[in-house]
Amino acid sequence: MDDETVYAARLELIDFLIAVLWDVPREAFLEELFEGSRLPEKQVNEGLDEGFSALEAFVEANRDRPIEAVREELRGEYSRLFVGPRPPILAHETHYREDTDFIGEGLAEVQASYSAAGWSSPEEYPEEDDYVAVELAFLRNLIERQQRGQVEAFGYERVFLDEHLLRWIEEFVAELRDRADSRFYRAVADVLAGAIAFEDDLAAQMVSGSR
Repeated sequence: MDDETVYAARLELIDFLIAVLWDVPREAFLEELFEGSRLPEKQVNEGLDEGFSALEAFVEANRDRPIEAVREELRGEYSRLFVGPRPPILAHETHYREDTDFIGEGLAEVQASYSAAGWSSPEEYPEEDDYVAVELAFLRNLIERQQRGQVEAFGYERVFLDEHLLRWIEEFVAELRDRADSRFYRAVADVLAGAIAFEDDLAAQMVSGSR
């Protein structure tokens, strides 16, 4: 697999996760999922393989249903999990870290990482900067920069993974698997775990190789 194919796959994977964690998946997104264009054919790692296998099963179980009905069902699940009232999951880094209060000083540390890399969260993300979809958007920006040949973006990714995403994403994934009623969001948990593991391995290789 050539570099451009790998970059395209990495970006598509992060786009997938942003789409399903930022809000209820749109009908156009679900149509692509049901057509199979968002499901990879090759094995990557355990998390991704299990997650996409579960998504395939979700698609097969719902193939004969109207997309609108599937989306409405997912809307209810998304709202219960992440919106509330009193949602069981707070998808924020500072909720899971033990060294800071929720939306406390740890939020400033996340923002400092963005600032150090010359990035700020898009206005269309009204959640705090430690929200899972915002952190994934930052990761996406770093991947785009790597694709353009900005070698320092691998260093920024390595630091961000070590100081932020890897410090809380495992616990978040476990809680999402436990709290989700639908096969869809349990699959999303596996895909997220696999994607971060893949980026962790890749960033380690690139940073060690540049020394």
